[in-house]
Amino acid sequence: MLPLPRLAAVLLLSTTALLSVTAVAEEARYNQVALRAEVNQEITHDLMHVTLYSEAQDSDPAALAAQISNTLNASIAQARKVKGVSVSSGSRNSYPVYAENKGDDKGPQITAWRERAELRLESADFSALSKLTGQMLQTLKMGDMHFSIADATRKTHEDALLKDAVAAFKARAQLATEALGGSGYKLVNLSLNTGGFQPPRPMRMEAMKGAAMMDAAVTPEIEAGTSQVSISADGVIEVQMP
Repeated sequence: MLPLPRLAAVLLLSTTALLSVTAVAEEARYNQVALRAEVNQEITHDLMHVTLYSEAQDSDPAALAAQISNTLNASIAQARKVKGVSVSSGSRNSYPVYAENKGDDKGPQITAWRERAELRLESADFSALSKLTGQMLQTLKMGDMHFSIADATRKTHEDALLKDAVAAFKARAQLATEALGGSGYKLVNLSLNTGGFQPPRPMRMEAMKGAAMMDAAVTPEIEAGTSQVSISADGVIEVQMP
């Protein structure tokens, strides 16, 4: 066991070291300012998405499934012939149709089956997909149509915006330094975040006047629109005072 004088000296030394560390920590936070800069850009959609579907009803579920499958298979074969258009199967489901039998203790009885299956098309060639859609509406129905930004396109724009976000942060840091009367600043930390991407809302087409398009395979006029992509720069600077 240490003698009391030596123990007191050790405790005093430890306390002094702790105060020194605390003082350094407080000094590191001296004249620190949190800043945020954000840049954004409107980017034109370059991908078109179309969802078509086949829906039918039959008392025989097997016959119904075969009918839907034949319709989809023919449509897939038709879509694959168009260059630049990718095709994939969407959701498919069936459900019973009931008829209420009044006075019958057995309750509602299944009178038929209804089935719906989707087909999804995607392309950067709006003209080709638009024309194909008009043709396929002779046998299928429109679910929705929407547009988006391709991953490669968005990444290219985000990389360019990243540089702009850093430049905007540096400009704001310089303004804050000058406002505080500082001679310069040190960057303590910086965080870059991608955000603000607004995915397009699907354009519901079931209510549109599509009779003429279905009868004559009319190619609809397409306006893809834009979405906003933004990058924020959040950081802390330490202003150096003269």
